[in-house]
Amino acid sequence: MERMKNLAKKPPFIIAAASCPETSHRYPNSDEFTGSRRSIGKFAGLQKIGVNLMRLSPGERSSWPHAEEKEEEFVYVLEGEVDAWIDGVVHAMRPGDFAAFPAGTGICHCFINNSEQDALLLVGGEASRSDNRIYYPLNPQRRNDLPWSEWWEDVPKRRLGPHDGMPDALRRRKPKP
Repeated sequence: MERMKNLAKKPPFIIAAASCPETSHRYPNSDEFTGSRRSIGKFAGLQKIGVNLMRLSPGERSSWPHAEEKEEEFVYVLEGEVDAWIDGVVHAMRPGDFAAFPAGTGICHCFINNSEQDALLLVGGEASRSDNRIYYPLNPQRRNDLPWSEWWEDVPKRRLGPHDGMPDALRRRKPKP
């Protein structure tokens, strides 16, 4: 029996990722761009879950190392290789690897592309919550860019390893003090 396909226009919640605009992010008072993302979940109409495709070019990272108080997050590697920076220690991740960050744990994280090829990540979690607070262990100046209610002051204390959270290429560009 031949499979029947509906030739009518697709509903708005079925999208092609390539049709979503690609944006990049830069923290205030920084010239570093943190990857390019397509907000596929939002574009398809999701309101409670954030789902993004993030492309990290060589020498880029997903964000500054951070932890979220009330928003769970995950990262699944689709293509390429990245280093998962977890509490100051890096862990290699390849296609098929998954990392989960439960809310409230204080596990600080970001993803760094120190390879020679682009990496593609599926990044998701809860959509931004107004009562969420965030902590940046290596970038305390970020506190000055946020309303006081968004800084996670009483984050669970975790021991940080020696890695500075920066991509190798970015570290080489930074002047030594």
